[in-house]
Amino acid sequence: MPQPYHSAAYDYDDDDDLLKKRRKPPPKTASAFLPSNSPLSSNCILIVLLLLSAVCLIVGISGIAFATAALRRPPRIVTVFRCGRAEDTLRTFRSKSLAAAGREDEGGAARPKVLGVVGVFTQFSAADRRAALRGTWFPSDSDALSRLDHATGLALRFVIGRTKDSKKMAALQKEIDMHHDFMFIDADEDNLKLPHKMLAFFKSAFNLFDAEFYVKADDDIYLRPDRLATLLAKDRAHHLTYIGCMKKGPVITDPNMKWYESSGNLIGNEYFWHAHGPIYALSADIVSFLTNARTNSLRMFNNEDVTIGSWMLAMNVSHEDNKALCEPICSSTSIAVWSNPRCLDPCDLKNKMTELHNISICSNSSTLPPEEEEDER
Repeated sequence: MPQPYHSAAYDYDDDDDLLKKRRKPPPKTASAFLPSNSPLSSNCILIVLLLLSAVCLIVGISGIAFATAALRRPPRIVTVFRCGRAEDTLRTFRSKSLAAAGREDEGGAARPKVLGVVGVFTQFSAADRRAALRGTWFPSDSDALSRLDHATGLALRFVIGRTKDSKKMAALQKEIDMHHDFMFIDADEDNLKLPHKMLAFFKSAFNLFDAEFYVKADDDIYLRPDRLATLLAKDRAHHLTYIGCMKKGPVITDPNMKWYESSGNLIGNEYFWHAHGPIYALSADIVSFLTNARTNSLRMFNNEDVTIGSWMLAMNVSHEDNKALCEPICSSTSIAVWSNPRCLDPCDLKNKMTELHNISICSNSSTLPPEEEEDER
């Protein structure tokens, strides 16, 4: 007779033992993280906080030390005669002379008020031309230049940019130290086209002088500053005035010709009315507009006089045509004398200027013609 199967109790006992084994907590092993109530953990946190506090303290002390040093540092002396890299060498010379004598320039304003600024365009290679002008109508030293400034209200300066050529700059510096009659403009003379130099001059001159007119002139003309001052001082109803010896003519589209205009297709067959390049004047309101305009927003033609004439078309200016600014010989009314075609480098400018200066009607005649003087009486 088969025996009954009694293995169930045994099985239950085995199950209880198995459950007990499973319920046993796992053995303690080393943990990468210490319990929060561990003394070692508290020490680590304290050390980290102390390190952070020390770093913050060092940064704070360094900031206080830097601020103290900055406040104790003497103020940097900035020459008020500069705009970017623009500079009036006459005023720089006066400032240094007064400082050396322990005096202050009481009349030294950031933008002195004058009737007009006359910028005579020149180059590093044109020392002979400048000498020819200084030997005739252009003042030859700083005292004479200052006297002319006060007598006529005109600030006459030779206008030039900068160069990276140290020899050229050194040679020019000797000339500056002797005459103090330059205006450095914010431009690179080595890579400069005349329209860009013209715009740089007007921007620099406007920031250096508070003038009623700004005059661009070439270094091969014979000028009567007193007569130019009389012209600029006239009462005018229009505040936007463009003064010059006006002209118009066919557009040169032949690249082999001297006055070639690469953008002639934008102009047409004939140029618009504009002033000859050797000398012209712009009123302060016009120059203010040009100063605030973005350079790359203004179209540049090949020729500087055409470029300025095109800008004048975009503005409501008064074109004032004055043939006294372009006479070929001296007369009782001539303001500027220059040859057309102009005297270029091969000609003897020194002899030409000397001959004109020795003519009484060029250099010694009255500022106003006789009939105008009698009318004023």
